[in-house]
Amino acid sequence: MTDFDATAYLPDDLLERIRSRAAAVDAENRFPAEDLAELTAAGYLSILVPTALGGAGLGLAEAAVLQQRLASAAPATALAINMHLVWTGVAKVMSDRGIDDLQFVQTGAASGEVFAFGISEAGNDLVLFGSDTQAVPSADGSYTFTGTKIFTSLGPVWTQLGLHGLDTTDPTDPKMVYAFVRRTDAVDTRDDWDTVGMRGTQSRTTVLNRAVAPADRVVRRVAPGPNPDPIVFGIFSVFEVLLASVYTGVARRALDLAVAAAKTRTSKKTGRPYSDDADIRWRIAEMALAYDGLLPQVAAIAHDVDALVDHGGLWFPTLSGLKHRAVVTAKQIVDEAMLVAGGSSYFTRNELSRLYRDVLAGMFHPSDPESAHATVAAAWLGPVGG
Repeated sequence: MTDFDATAYLPDDLLERIRSRAAAVDAENRFPAEDLAELTAAGYLSILVPTALGGAGLGLAEAAVLQQRLASAAPATALAINMHLVWTGVAKVMSDRGIDDLQFVQTGAASGEVFAFGISEAGNDLVLFGSDTQAVPSADGSYTFTGTKIFTSLGPVWTQLGLHGLDTTDPTDPKMVYAFVRRTDAVDTRDDWDTVGMRGTQSRTTVLNRAVAPADRVVRRVAPGPNPDPIVFGIFSVFEVLLASVYTGVARRALDLAVAAAKTRTSKKTGRPYSDDADIRWRIAEMALAYDGLLPQVAAIAHDVDALVDHGGLWFPTLSGLKHRAVVTAKQIVDEAMLVAGGSSYFTRNELSRLYRDVLAGMFHPSDPESAHATVAAAWLGPVGG
């Protein structure tokens, strides 16, 4: 990755414009439409699409670096774009393994389509392995979906929603159905995103009332529960790697702001900058040590997804652990940065106060701390009662 030039895809001037808008987007609790427009014009939404289909042809490892960079400017923008990139990443993972079921996602992304991620449901801790959304088949191969999805990032702007639902037509052989629907009157996007942080994602509740996925947009039917199907692996791997990347980017920005604060603050007691204070130096060194540990983890695991490395049953604990460590570490770094910067960081006008609120969102994304620990415990100890 040493020869990858991230500025070719996210130039400094574009990044600074995005950063300059982030505070207003947060304060006004609105979607960063200007960011999306500029990123679309720059070809960013198709970075994971093969060059033959109109994209940049990057791998997950390069996308992870770019998402870290974008998150250092505007975490909410990066997290929102993440959900589109997840679907283009899943299309790549499947295509790399000889399955072209999501080629329409790749060509769509290259032509300006915005794909959203409609998986989360209130109270559904099965996540990919189950759904409360009803998926009802029709004779022509299409499906209608009825249910409620939560945390649907890109809520005001998506053009296609990738989702799942449960087909119980045959009670003895239920199927999880993965498909894509367009915006119609059967899809209600509620204006209900009023959160502590990550406000720009506008991850609104989406209500489906017999929303139709045509037969050519029904991409997978798999058994409920843990499943080795490529679409399950694709979603889980890309989702966790890109989430870890966003929060790694948040950590980097907090570290940079802490360093800047230490160099500009002066002690009344000694007359010297805080960057000379032994305690402050130790605190920033701890932050840097923690941050440095994230970079090779994200890079190595993203590389393994790209390279089709077979970790077998260890893939899920590996991916869960990556996301969990990135979020926990980022939260620790932001906490420390607040202390280095002092009381001014407690004001909402301070960028660190926004990072402090934004980083909290990481604890709620799958895999949450309970799920991550359960997955890793099962890998080391076996199932409960086993």
